[in-house]
Amino acid sequence: MKRYFQASLLAFLLSAGPALSASDLTELTASEAAKAIADGNMTSLELVEALIDRTGNDAGKAYITFDPDGARAAAKAADTLQKDGAELGPLHGVPIVVKDNIAAEGLPATGGTPALKDWVPSSDAQVLAKLKEAGAILLGKTNLHELAFGITSNNAAFGAVANAYDSSRFAGGSSGGTGAAVGGHLAPAGLGTDTGGSVRIPAALNGVAGLRPSSGRYLQGGIIPISKTRDTAGPLARSVEDLVLIDGIITGTGAALTAADLKTIRIGVPATFNENVDPETDRLMKAAFAVMEAEGVALVPVDTTTIADLAGKIGFPIALWEVKRDLAEFLKDNNTGQSLEDVAAQVASPDVKFVFDNLILGDQAIPNEIYETSINDLRPQLQAAYAELFAANKLDAIAFPTTPLPAQPIQGSDMTVTLNGEEVPTFQTFIRNTDPGSNAGIPGLSLPIGLTKDGLPVGLELDGPAFSDRHLLAIGLALEPVLPETPRPQRQ
Repeated sequence: MKRYFQASLLAFLLSAGPALSASDLTELTASEAAKAIADGNMTSLELVEALIDRTGNDAGKAYITFDPDGARAAAKAADTLQKDGAELGPLHGVPIVVKDNIAAEGLPATGGTPALKDWVPSSDAQVLAKLKEAGAILLGKTNLHELAFGITSNNAAFGAVANAYDSSRFAGGSSGGTGAAVGGHLAPAGLGTDTGGSVRIPAALNGVAGLRPSSGRYLQGGIIPISKTRDTAGPLARSVEDLVLIDGIITGTGAALTAADLKTIRIGVPATFNENVDPETDRLMKAAFAVMEAEGVALVPVDTTTIADLAGKIGFPIALWEVKRDLAEFLKDNNTGQSLEDVAAQVASPDVKFVFDNLILGDQAIPNEIYETSINDLRPQLQAAYAELFAANKLDAIAFPTTPLPAQPIQGSDMTVTLNGEEVPTFQTFIRNTDPGSNAGIPGLSLPIGLTKDGLPVGLELDGPAFSDRHLLAIGLALEPVLPETPRPQRQ
């Protein structure tokens, strides 16, 4: 209920009270900001200046390209249109950020890698173009794990992204810059991309909401790829209402959505996704499940052993084979001046360099026959297994911790982390729960459910049947006000 109280208070102040301080302005969600600007209670420029001030010198490396001058100019133009009584889009004058593998006209699109640092696209990616058409203003391009090949965003070329709640911890990835910027109140909302968890993981670790849409719902033109089969853009924001708004703009499905009736919702709880997690993550998940049951949600134990087994066989073969084809095509078709081999030769991050040198271009590359089996046989089996799981149990979604543990230290966590006393591989551990749904192409929604005793955010993920995205968001709208509060980070 506290979220609703805060929203009501902000609405009152904007409509009737004195001018808000810069700190107050950075509390606004995208939806709240859009309404305040449209109603004439705040200017776009005022909000942009407050966010620029909060970003400062970007000590947390959330950005690769921060564009305050461009944002100011766009805000002034937006304010003029508002004063002139022009028809305003649903995001008119609202500043956003986008991951730096998403093309933005006139700004570099580095993909977080040295070879592309000077490539400046001549047009916006299709998803960004939709948001700009709706009136959004671009603050800048956010940092990421190099070429989106990792989950920490410890980028050796552009700096490690600091977590919004603890600057010594990683932000998650690969969309770590967007997660840190939105979680740290440097921007109300933004876009990332998700191949195996790269929107949901940084959303969970930075205390915000994130949506991986069903594969194919969002147009992918202008986004530096890993895998056409598995890639998708996705929004991150501090409210589910904002995810609904952004999703509706990008897909043309409209912004309005009614919260689901929780007493009619059935959610599966898979043991394979909920076991062997950090004790604090487990505590917060159990508390969230208790709230859900108290609100009338039916929680149903389900067996996902087959799903986990199938997903484990196809994720790497599909991504590692397709990147060799899809990235090479993108580099050529978009006149970057770089070949796949050029890019690989200049990779700065040791973990990503190993992947390119050995698993993509080296002697451990995925054979064609393994890829063909994965894409034509095993992936359809996985999709069928998910469809059967939802149908046989009459489920609206399944629920589990987005990541098995919260954000870990930037230093020393590139290769391994410790989970319940055992040293485990960082990448495989953090994608354990997000990767299966990614492989099947189903939607996934990560919601914040509070802080650990160390003050670190934890996320709960809901995965739904293919193309049930809007219903999944409706469930999120209903759950958000009853789940535990995730306070604003204290780090300035």
